[in-house]
Amino acid sequence: MELPIVISETALKTFESICAQIHERLGSKALKDFKKNTIKTLDLISHSPFIYKETEFDPNIRQGLIKKISSVFYEIKPDRIEVLFFWANRQEPMFFS
Repeated sequence: MELPIVISETALKTFESICAQIHERLGSKALKDFKKNTIKTLDLISHSPFIYKETEFDPNIRQGLIKKISSVFYEIKPDRIEVLFFWANRQEPMFFS
């Protein structure tokens, strides 16, 4: 089962923000590696959408790990995978009430 990946506007903005942080802190090579790992993770999700665990705050949303540095949050729809946002794992943890 391969589903197309749809990137939300929020996901694009958060991805660009993380890329800027990586480039500033770690340089061009680290940024290139991060982008390559992101593509691999999204490809894996496209082929095996249920590979990553459900989030605590919503069982329909899953969190995929992109190395230790970042995560991608996505929702599995009947006809696609919707990438909701990217998260720098060094940020404050998310709390939902």
